[in-house]
Amino acid sequence: MSSDPNETRQRLKAAVHYTVGRLCQKTGQDLRVEFSRQVIAAITETTYRQCDIFAKDLEAFARHAKRSTVSVEDVKLLARRSKALSNYIQNKSEELTQEQKELKKKSTGKRKSKDIEEESRE
Repeated sequence: MSSDPNETRQRLKAAVHYTVGRLCQKTGQDLRVEFSRQVIAAITETTYRQCDIFAKDLEAFARHAKRSTVSVEDVKLLARRSKALSNYIQNKSEELTQEQKELKKKSTGKRKSKDIEEESRE
C-alpha cells in the first residue's frame, strides 16, 4: 500500500463504498427496493465515520489498560450498548475460545502419543 495517508484513506473509503453498494444491491434484490446513489454514498460515509470512531475507541480502551494490542475484551466493551451485537460478539468469542482449546488438546494428544512411541522404541 501507499505510504501517503490520504491515498490510503481514499482507497479504504472506496473499498467501503464498493462493499456498501454490493450490500445495498443484494438487499434491494431481496426486498425489491432500489437504492439511489445518494443513499449509498450517505450509508458509506456514515459507515466509514462509525468505523473510525470504533477504531479510536478500541485504541483508547487498550491504551487505558496499558496494552498496545486491542483484545477481545476491548471489542466486547465497545459493543456493550448494542445488545444484539454484544450477544453476537460474546457467542463468537466463546466459539473461538472453544476451538482454541480443542486445537490445544489435539496437539497435546499428538505429542503424548509421539512421546509414548519414542519411549517404546528405547
